[in-house]
Parts: sequence; C-alpha cells; structure tokens
Amino acid sequence: MKHSFVKLNKVFMLVFLAAMLVIFTGCTSNTEPKPASEGAEQQTQANENTDNAKKDFVLATTTSTQDSGLLDVLVPMFEKQSGYMVKTIAVGTGKALEMGENGEADVLLVHAPESEQPLVDSGVAINYQLVMHNDFILVGPKEDPAGIKGTTSSVEAFKKISEANALFVSRGDDSGTHKKELDLWENAGVEPSGQWYQETGQGMGATLKVASEKNGYTLTDRATYLALKDELSLEIVLEGEESLLNIYHVMQVNPEKFENINGDAGKAFVEFMVAPETQKVIGEFGVEEYGEPLFFSDAEKK
Repeated sequence: MKHSFVKLNKVFMLVFLAAMLVIFTGCTSNTEPKPASEGAEQQTQANENTDNAKKDFVLATTTSTQDSGLLDVLVPMFEKQSGYMVKTIAVGTGKALEMGENGEADVLLVHAPESEQPLVDSGVAINYQLVMHNDFILVGPKEDPAGIKGTTSSVEAFKKISEANALFVSRGDDSGTHKKELDLWENAGVEPSGQWYQETGQGMGATLKVASEKNGYTLTDRATYLALKDELSLEIVLEGEESLLNIYHVMQVNPEKFENINGDAGKAFVEFMVAPETQKVIGEFGVEEYGEPLFFSDAEKK
C-alpha cells in the first residue's frame, strides 16, 4: 500500500511539472522581444514626432490681425521661409497676454502697450519689438443719431453718445480695442451702462456686424473696418485724434519660464516680423484694394 502511494505521488509530480512547463513556455512566447527592425521603426517614428513638435508653435494674437486679412499674407510667408508651422489663435489682447503668462503660447502679437509691459517687466515676455500701428476710429449709422460728425474730440463724442442714449456696441472681451474703449469712457467721465450699452463678447469683425445690424456706434481698428466696409452700413464719425493711435508689438514667451515653449520658433517669428521684407509687405498691405494701407510699419522706430 505504501509503495502504491509513493508511486502515485511520483506520477502526480510528473504531471504537475509538465503542466508548469507548458504554462511557462506560453508566457515566454508572449513576451518575446520584437524584431530589431520593428523597434527601429518605432524609434524613428518617435523621433519624427518630436521633430514635428519642434516645428509647430502657437501664435496668440488679436482678432484684428486675423479679421483684416494681414495674417493670411504673413503666415504663409513665414512658414515657407522658416519651415515652422504656425497655429494661430486669434483672441482679444487680454486673453492673448493671459496665454503668454500661463505658457500656453510661444509668441504674442498684440496691441495694448500698457497691459503688455508687466509681462515684459516680469521676464515672461522677451524680445519685445515694435512692429506696426494703425488707429482706432469711431463708426456709427449714417443718420448719426448722437450728432458726432464734425466732432474732433473723443471725450465730446462719447459724452454725446451717452447723453443721447444712442446704442453703443462694445466688444466687452478685454481685447486691446475694449481696453481703449474703456479708457475713452473714463476720459469722458461716463460709466457706460443701461440698455443703450451692449456687449458682444466677440471679436472685432463680429462686433462691427452687430453694430451695423442694430444701427449702433462702436470703436474699431481701422484695418478691420476697411476690410469689412462693404458688408457694413456704418460710417466713420470720428478719427484722427492722437489718443486713438493703435500700436502693435510682437514678443516671445520666455522658454526659461516654461519647459514646453518653442523658443527657437518664437525667436524666428519675432525676427521675421521686424525684417525689412516683412515690414515692406505690412506697409503695402491694403493699398491696392482699399487705396490706403491698413497698417504702417514701425520696426525701424523706437
């Protein structure tokens, strides 16, 4: 009896070892290393993805550069010359500056100097360069219900709008244009509110169209107005005041502040924007179609 029990134990152990061998063989076959050629292909693809990422960068800019059509000319020029690919995000200047402050954009093209300076002073923005200017204009219905035509002062014009309860359509989006508009109301001693003052929360092109549809006044950069003029029933009612100058700067976001910033691409774009060839294109943009430039090049100035 004892002999039979020992023999049975030996048989059981042999079966158990055989089963373990099958399981072990199956496991090792599933974890066999991939062929060297396949591993090399994956590494090559990873390198290509990294290279492509280095060629892409984010430009945060104001809607006026987009709505005017200027970027439709400049971006393809830059991409062809540099090999970098631009992802343009057109927002209000306030939002563009916020993106820069948070490291969400590589380069900024904006037009609110007083709001830009803190970013430069903090070191978040570097390579800060003057690019161009145009001007802000006040536009409104042909009927001019507030009687602004002939007025030469923005203070007087904005007071008249308020006193007449004439509809004013504001961007209300913390853009450079919105910031300028709020400064003009403050200078006029008016706190805009009530049914006559409406905010769109949208870009310049959309706000102009709303003002046109509702027969209201609005403050706009000249470039966007000229680009959309044929679609609008709005006329210029105030222009030319020195305080209405609209100045654009370009700057890099500091790659030392954020590890994901494409410093090389940002530097290349800033250099492109102030290069003589680009400045010539900026100065001539709009002349053929509108009879006047939409922007004036300023890179040679301080």
